[in-house]
Amino acid sequence: MQLIREDYLKLIRPYYDVDLIKVITGIRRSGKSVLMEIIKDEIINNGVKGSHIISINLEDLDYAFITDVKDLNAEIESRITDKEKYYIFLDEIQHVKNFEKLLASLRAKFNCSIFVTGSDSTMLSGELATLLTGRTVEFEIFPFSFRESVDFLKLNNIDCNPDEFIIDYIKWGGFPLRYSFREENSVKRFLDNLYSNIINRDIVTKTSKIDRKTFKDISLYIMSNAGKEFSAKNIAAYYSQKQKKNVSTRTIYNYIEKMQRAYLLHTCKKYNITGKAALDTSDKFYATDTGMRTLNTNTINYEDTFFLENIIYNELLIQGFTVFTGKTFKGEIDFVAIKDNKKCFIQVSYLMANDSTIKREFGAYDKITDASPKYVLSLDRIDMSHDGIEHLNIVDFLMHEVSLRLT
Repeated sequence: MQLIREDYLKLIRPYYDVDLIKVITGIRRSGKSVLMEIIKDEIINNGVKGSHIISINLEDLDYAFITDVKDLNAEIESRITDKEKYYIFLDEIQHVKNFEKLLASLRAKFNCSIFVTGSDSTMLSGELATLLTGRTVEFEIFPFSFRESVDFLKLNNIDCNPDEFIIDYIKWGGFPLRYSFREENSVKRFLDNLYSNIINRDIVTKTSKIDRKTFKDISLYIMSNAGKEFSAKNIAAYYSQKQKKNVSTRTIYNYIEKMQRAYLLHTCKKYNITGKAALDTSDKFYATDTGMRTLNTNTINYEDTFFLENIIYNELLIQGFTVFTGKTFKGEIDFVAIKDNKKCFIQVSYLMANDSTIKREFGAYDKITDASPKYVLSLDRIDMSHDGIEHLNIVDFLMHEVSLRLT
């Protein structure tokens, strides 16, 4: 059965009839097209005639005759036959060059509400996008969150104990289609094929000069080290040593940019806790889905907290937080989470099995005088809160059974 992604729908519903172009973005296979279908169903259930729904998927062979923006415009205009409101849905719009001109034209000429999806984070940037400045509202869709994954499995009558499922989610992430497979080899094959598909369709195009194998090797290495301190120099040295082939740091940064454009990675900037401002220093990067992070990792060390950090980082973004790595005088706090000009601090740990781990995680706050709430998140079920620092169970946080306080 299909999961109704209510967390996204409640954000988009207020805009169904608003004169803004609804732009639904995100990594391929995260569920954008399914979400569009649900929106269409809701609009029809609200009384709109099916004949006033225009839906075109630019990756569907049925629309292979659309080769440019004029073809697309002609197809849409041929379906508009009266003055009533039309709801126009265009899937993977970035494949049509100069699509911004089309959207601006449709909006100006017709009584319509426009929804588009895309898998390129820069599709609304550049010179043409100035046509749409102030006329769009954007929603990024992630693969299933942990809670959505649990809900989806239960909806399909698959036993799922969240405390046990967390290990599976850490390793294989939340791409909806991956739950069609029960065997790990099949899941990995699906994810590997998906990754190759993203590279072939969104990154290594006919006009690019990127070597496909080099990009895949280096990008998977970057992904498998997501959350760690980033060094383009070290990555270049690693690849040169492993493959006996030189690659420049400039190339590494170019690859990072392309991975971000395809929604494979998100940037986490540093925040000066003392100065209370973002720092212009080296960023950290987190994978949009930990399943992609696993592809280049032979074994999973679950005590390596970078996987858990990655999941917490994505969950914070999904919940609407702006997220930084906190920089202190002598170290770092995993995350500074900010929403509505209020914030909290977060440390992430796997299990705090001994006194030294407890002291390390809670002691990270020793030199911080900022009174904002401070949290340690781990998989432990015993509440270890002390000295004003709250300890939360990660599964409870991901299931929205506990929430963060901000000041």
